[in-house]
Formats: sequence, structure tokens, C-alpha cells
Amino acid sequence: MQINDKTVIKDYYASPERYDAMKYNRSGKSGVLLPAISLGLWHNFGSVDSSHTARKILRTAFDLGITHFDLANNYGPSYGSAEENFGTLFKKDFKNYRDELFIATKAGYDMWPGPYGNWGSRKYLTASLDQSLKRMGLEYVDIFYHHRPDPETPLEETMVALSDIVRQGKALYVGISNYQPQETAAAAKLLKELRVPFILHQARYSIFDRWVEDGLLDTLSDQGVGCIAFSPLAQGMLTDKYLNGIPADSRVAKNFTYLDKNQLQEKLEKIRELANIADQRGQKLSQMAIAWLLRQEQISSVLIGASSPDQLRENVKALDQLKFSDEELKLIDSLSTS
Repeated sequence: MQINDKTVIKDYYASPERYDAMKYNRSGKSGVLLPAISLGLWHNFGSVDSSHTARKILRTAFDLGITHFDLANNYGPSYGSAEENFGTLFKKDFKNYRDELFIATKAGYDMWPGPYGNWGSRKYLTASLDQSLKRMGLEYVDIFYHHRPDPETPLEETMVALSDIVRQGKALYVGISNYQPQETAAAAKLLKELRVPFILHQARYSIFDRWVEDGLLDTLSDQGVGCIAFSPLAQGMLTDKYLNGIPADSRVAKNFTYLDKNQLQEKLEKIRELANIADQRGQKLSQMAIAWLLRQEQISSVLIGASSPDQLRENVKALDQLKFSDEELKLIDSLSTS
């Protein structure tokens, strides 16, 4: 009997050249090397998205040397569905490569109803990670983050919970995200006393959003902690997509995105000037925006999303040109301020 399978999905065997071109950076003073570009599963991997496309993106990523996949408990939509879908694809394609992968998840934002499904309590973090591991079909994650600071729960409770998670073997390392410099220093002090491997701070950072330069990067250097930058393309502003205005069929025009239409309109001229600089460097704007972040020694990796394998390949080409002249940096500085 002949099976007429039109999906063109065959058994996956990773490219033997997957480590030849990717650049790897040390995360702070830890033993961990991260790919300069990591894949975030915030969008395009949920229950509303194509699992066929998601599978192709993950395969392409690993073939390009991207070993770090970043998730969170409520990524989707719906909540938890990105982890569920990743778990399904992991079992099909990546189970034999588990020891080559660095998998992250997080908890800190709303996940389930009631007082125990949000923020930073010991109960929430422990339960959330147990659920995440079950959804992904994993025994452990490589790094578990507290996703945002909790103004009500004592920091010590949150950090001790992270410590116990490591000691229970559910995570190898811990990280934090969206913490301010003073909060980061306090968390680092507690985790050092607890002898927990705190190796990464995940922070929003781009040419248009440079808040981390006001103390956080210095704090991370002092503590020996790496930084992984998310939203490097400023929700799509630092791409070629809007150079000719806002397309009528775009997510911005339909209000299907976090990107503010008015903010985009205000920055269009600067975006076009930045695109000109990128063009003179032989890059697309998105590639230059990623390269600009990687010039910082504290940036261990840049976290990007992808809606297709081609988009992923295009952004990885940022690694082909990482050097900037002083003149280029001054021009970018002049355009990055509001």
C-alpha cells in the first residue's frame, strides 16, 4: 500500500555543519556558551499558529547552530501552547540532541486564575515549572527565569525558590528578567550566598530602547552575569517593513501588535536614516540592529523571533558584519534618542 504523504516532512537529521558558522559567547563568568543569536518562541508557536511552519523554523534554527530555545509558561496564545507544541516537536526531532540544546522557560506573569498563578511566590514558581516540564516532556530545563520582579513578595522568598529548583534538578541555571539595576544586584547577592548559578538577565534592548545602558549593563559586569537582549528589532520598527509607511494589511494597521502606530509614525524618518546606514554597511536594517547589540561585551546573545525559516536565515546573516566604525556608532546614537 502506498502512502500519499504530501507534507514533505521527513525524518530530521541535523546538519553536520551546524557549528561551523555560528558565533558563541560566554554568559558572564559562567561555563555556558550561548549562540550569538537565540530563538524566542513568544510568537508563531502557539495553538493558533501552523505547527508545520514551527517545525521548519526549529529545524532551520538548529541547523544554523542556534542551540538556545527560549520559552515561558504563558507563551502562545493560548497560554502554555508554545511549550506544548515545542514539546511535541522536541520529541519528534530533537530528543536525540537534548544535550546539545539550551532550553529556557520562565514564570512571573499571569498564567492561571487565583492568587497563586502570578508574580513571584515560591508556590507559583514551583508549580509553574512543574507544569512547564510536563508540557515540554522534559526532565529539566537548562535555565529557569523569574520573569519580572514582584513588588509584594520578599525577594528572598523568590530567590530561595529558584535555589531549591536547581537543587531539585529541575533547572541547571537560573536567571531573571526585567529587573532594574538595584533589584538585580540584590538578587545576585542572595543567589551568590545560596551558591546558585545565576548566569543571565533577559532585558529589552534595542537601538530605540537603551534603558539597560543606565546602570544595568554595568551591574551585570560587576556581578559576572550575562545579558540576553529581547525585542532587538523594537517590535518590527528596526526592519525594512515600514520604510514606505504602514502597509494596510500589516498587524500594526489592524492593531494586532504591541507596536504603537503613532510611535511608529514619529520614528519613520529616523528608521529610514538608519536603513541608509545599514545599506552602506551592506546589511539590512534588521541585521544592523542585531549586530549593534552584539558589539556590547555584556550581551551574550540576542533573542529573535521568526515567522519563517527565510526570515531566520536573513537575521542570522547579521553575524557576517559585526564591526562598526566610530562614525557609524555616532550616527546611530544621534538617531536612537527620542
